[in-house]
Amino acid sequence: MNPKECRYTKGHTWVKVENNEATVGITDYAQEQLGSVLFLEVAEVGRPVAQFQPCGTVESDKATSDIMSPVSGQVTTVNEEVLNAPELVNQDPYGASWLFKARLSDPQELNALMTAEEFEAYIAQG
Repeated sequence: MNPKECRYTKGHTWVKVENNEATVGITDYAQEQLGSVLFLEVAEVGRPVAQFQPCGTVESDKATSDIMSPVSGQVTTVNEEVLNAPELVNQDPYGASWLFKARLSDPQELNALMTAEEFEAYIAQG
């Protein structure tokens, strides 16, 4: 089940926004499709990210994929714990395995993202 307080992209990232700060991660659906996550790389603190543009890489036993940012802004925090233990993405995709936090540059971009219900309908289409 995808948390209702998050918004989702077709690129299978999620974002949760509190006080103009976005927390970004990889969806449960994506981690299931990827298999065992072996390596993560994300934008560094201070780096700008742009909505629907690559902001990192995820490598698994099945594939290497770009991580697409759900929002535009500037990275304020990186989750070093998940970078050091990428398997957390498989264990807790909406909790301990968040990737980075960013200060939003355009909160209106959230309107371009899917709600949990819309995302579930999207992934159900295959």
